[in-house]
Amino acid sequence: MTPLVWIVVMSFAGGLLSVLVASVFAFAARPHWVPVLISYAIGALLGASFLEVLPHAIEAAESPERAAMNVLAGIMLFFVLEKLVLWRHCHDEGCHGHEHGHGHEHGRSGLLILVGDTFHNFVDGVLIAAAFVESTPLGIVTALAIIAHEIPQEVGDFLILIHSGYSKTKALVFNLLSSLATLVGGILAYFALSQMESLVPVFLALAAASMIYVAVADLIPGLHKRTELRATAQQVLLIAAGIASIVFAHPLAERALG
Repeated sequence: MTPLVWIVVMSFAGGLLSVLVASVFAFAARPHWVPVLISYAIGALLGASFLEVLPHAIEAAESPERAAMNVLAGIMLFFVLEKLVLWRHCHDEGCHGHEHGHGHEHGRSGLLILVGDTFHNFVDGVLIAAAFVESTPLGIVTALAIIAHEIPQEVGDFLILIHSGYSKTKALVFNLLSSLATLVGGILAYFALSQMESLVPVFLALAAASMIYVAVADLIPGLHKRTELRATAQQVLLIAAGIASIVFAHPLAERALG
């Protein structure tokens, strides 16, 4: 097969497979498990951001300072985006402060996750294309590594969408649509890799910013509503488990992508 065919097949299969495998884990979660497993999602988001996406953003950027500026700009962007979502919701339904309760308080998290995940998937496609242009074996290993480290993050994304009020079917559909950005990124990168290379650090920084913002601004405050010792210990352990799942996939991804 030609490099382009390999890129199309592996980008499509990689995005689809990681979402479907993650959906198996997420669909098995019973409704009363979701608030508890949000702690795992926080760990997976923070682990993916600080251990996978952010280091590559810094390496690809002109300087660490430029990468940090891109992340800060991304956090500001997602803050404004969240405000726009809230303003639109209040305009359509009317709201005052927090009187709409827990469901509306977290409902906007799903949109931010989808936007950030789409950026991340796009960059994954660019990385797959760059690897296949170099050599077919490197491309295959890179695609497999991306699938391996995407699965725990996708599990977290599913849980956040469900927690935000999406049905399991809608969560699956939106995640599948987001995964198509891997295919788009791969194809565009093949035809314009030299021009797109300069944008990779920006996309990576935006992906990292979305994960950090959702985890810290939207999800962690909800954990503080349960202050008893047992709940706190459970939350800490599950956050650590989310981080550990990323750490477990990290060496494989580093060998392939580094």
